[in-house]
Amino acid sequence: MDTKIPAQGRFSGGVVGHWRHMPLPLRASSPPARCTHTPGVGRMRLAFGLAWALLIAPLQASEDEIRGFIVDNSISHIGHEFYRYFSERLRDTSRLDFNLVVRERPSARWGSLVVIEYEGRVLYRRFLAPNVSELQPIAYQAADQIQEAVTRQKLESLLQDTYDLDKDEL
Repeated sequence: MDTKIPAQGRFSGGVVGHWRHMPLPLRASSPPARCTHTPGVGRMRLAFGLAWALLIAPLQASEDEIRGFIVDNSISHIGHEFYRYFSERLRDTSRLDFNLVVRERPSARWGSLVVIEYEGRVLYRRFLAPNVSELQPIAYQAADQIQEAVTRQKLESLLQDTYDLDKDEL
């Protein structure tokens, strides 16, 4: 009986030196074992799901954009009062289907510079003196101007020819 012993560290049908990949002897009466788990399927499903989510996310983000926010980036008491009157007037007079940012830069010498932005563009800028007693009419006037400017910008964006370029590239 001449049996050949395989060389050290080598065997047929597997990776060298790893016990999981060594072939197991089969009984004559048992059917061959079937693999119920394919090693790369879970990773492929995860990769496919992530790719699908990345492709769909920009489409959903543009459709599901949240609107109606007026962000308060004011610092001083005058800035907060201006924001309160301004947002009160906008909410009472119009349907808020846009977002605004109210910024303030206080200065001890000049008062406060209030800037209102819509989609990254400055629509309103005004200095408020530190001793403003009647802030409500100023804020209401600003709200009316902003409402008109936003309506004008929406109309202009609808009438722009953006066949070759995207709107943010203009």
